[in-house]
Amino acid sequence: MSEERRKRSTEAFFGRRRGKTLRPAQAETAGLLLPALKLDLTQPAPADLGTLFSVPVDGVRLEIGFGGGEHLHHEAGRFPGTGFIGVEPFVNGMAKFLSRLDEAPRANIRLYDDDATRLLDWLPDASLDGIDLFYPDPWPKKRHWKRRFVSPVNLARFARVLKAGSRFRFASDIDTYVNWTLLACRGHGGFEWQARSAEDWRVPYEGWPGTRYEAKALREGRTPAFLTFLRR
Repeated sequence: MSEERRKRSTEAFFGRRRGKTLRPAQAETAGLLLPALKLDLTQPAPADLGTLFSVPVDGVRLEIGFGGGEHLHHEAGRFPGTGFIGVEPFVNGMAKFLSRLDEAPRANIRLYDDDATRLLDWLPDASLDGIDLFYPDPWPKKRHWKRRFVSPVNLARFARVLKAGSRFRFASDIDTYVNWTLLACRGHGGFEWQARSAEDWRVPYEGWPGTRYEAKALREGRTPAFLTFLRR
């Protein structure tokens, strides 16, 4: 086992932590911005998550595995009165997002760069107004399915931290993972799928900016599905 794997949580649902060597400017920006924005899980979570932000917010949403941060940055700009917590353990994705944030700052963003399950366990009950999980690693081989982020134990985590009536949104271009998620949410019982017709999962979310990964999937002929569940 590599040193990197030994340092991980036993529940890590992500793959590799690093890609190509960061450009010097990227590394410098990340080194300056991340320490100020990263949540410190060694301290107790505040009862009011709004106090984590330097600007007043009337609710807090979480995005898990934001990749290059296209959606996270876009949403934070659309809803400046909402606080956003973004989780991305992949160093290159985090660095790309921080470069974007350096060019166009958002005061309503906090970040975490490790296993999202640690953050979920740190958060208070009924503290989030939404969770977004877009294009997570599908772990296509059957022996790896246990590493899919959507699972009974993680849905229980979602149910604990989400307020009643808030949304869990899931997008994927992998049919088997879409079906997996639908079955898992139905099995949990705490989430109601918000779909009345096929258009409800074929049409992107309102204000959806798209992502680089999604563009690649479309070029390769894979059709995304956009699922929305309400916390009962």
